[in-house]
Amino acid sequence: MKRQILLLAAIFFAVFVIGSIGTPGEANAGPVKLSYANFPPPVTFPCVQMERWKDEVEKRTNGKVVINTFPGSTLLGPKDMMDGVIAGTADIGNLCQAYQPGRFVLSNATALPLGIPNARVGSMVLWDLYRKYNFEPFNKVKVLTMFTTAPSNIMSKVPIRNLNDIQGVSLRASGGAAQILKVWGANQIGMPMSATPEALQKGTVQGLFSSLEVMKDFKFAELCKYVTMTQTPIYPFAVVMNMDKWNSLPKDVQKVMEDLGTEQAEWTGTYMDKIALESIAWSKANQGVEFIEPSDKAQWDKKLKPIVDAWIAKKEKEGFPAKEIVADIRALIKKYAE
Repeated sequence: MKRQILLLAAIFFAVFVIGSIGTPGEANAGPVKLSYANFPPPVTFPCVQMERWKDEVEKRTNGKVVINTFPGSTLLGPKDMMDGVIAGTADIGNLCQAYQPGRFVLSNATALPLGIPNARVGSMVLWDLYRKYNFEPFNKVKVLTMFTTAPSNIMSKVPIRNLNDIQGVSLRASGGAAQILKVWGANQIGMPMSATPEALQKGTVQGLFSSLEVMKDFKFAELCKYVTMTQTPIYPFAVVMNMDKWNSLPKDVQKVMEDLGTEQAEWTGTYMDKIALESIAWSKANQGVEFIEPSDKAQWDKKLKPIVDAWIAKKEKEGFPAKEIVADIRALIKKYAE
């Protein structure tokens, strides 16, 4: 009996000690470490939003999560981002959907010339669309947020004051912007933004079609002394996470990231609009850039309507709810612009 009592006491003590210590390694477990890949240089707005998101997650999880960021394609390039995140090369990645219009068909509808006035409106429109439709190309990842650039304008080495001036001018653009340049009569050339400065210097292109923060961020104002204000289109982005990594996160960490989705979309759009305006002011004051309002702007806009009509007709035949998507975009633009 005495031996049995001692044995039971020993068992009780062992259970108590193990219960106090926890499972092996639990007491010494460190924070969750995540990698976040991005493709533009650190100073650009997609990377600024990345660092803001990292800081907010680390702060709101009380250090439970540590995020290592990799800007400038140091971990994944722009066209490898989605597949790299799916494969686990990076836990999180930021991608520009306009670089793969055939893959991100419906979300790229936001890049149609539909009159999105700024990045904040564009970002909220895109995020609401995703939450309504759960676009199929994102089924293998966890979407953390979406946002857009400010509207695109033509930055060029030669003045473009009307439709006659743009005929045959070689301009860098990607995604839906290529179609727009084509109907205006320009010669669209596709290339990464990082390759554009050299192309401008060599004369391969005479300008580019993009949002205006690049005049300062990429110093294009030193090469392009003219900006033609077209205010269309925007470029859609998405921040995605490897699904296995997402599923492995504690529920409280997942909630922090979920709660940041809408906030991050609006923060990024608002920040983007701010730096676009700062870039305009800097370009005028420091580089003497001339900003041109086309004398025949109504004709520019008139040429864009067939692009939307043709996109709807084509995508409806392919089985996409294109008409509904465009109607939703227009309704959301009105909602957020007001």
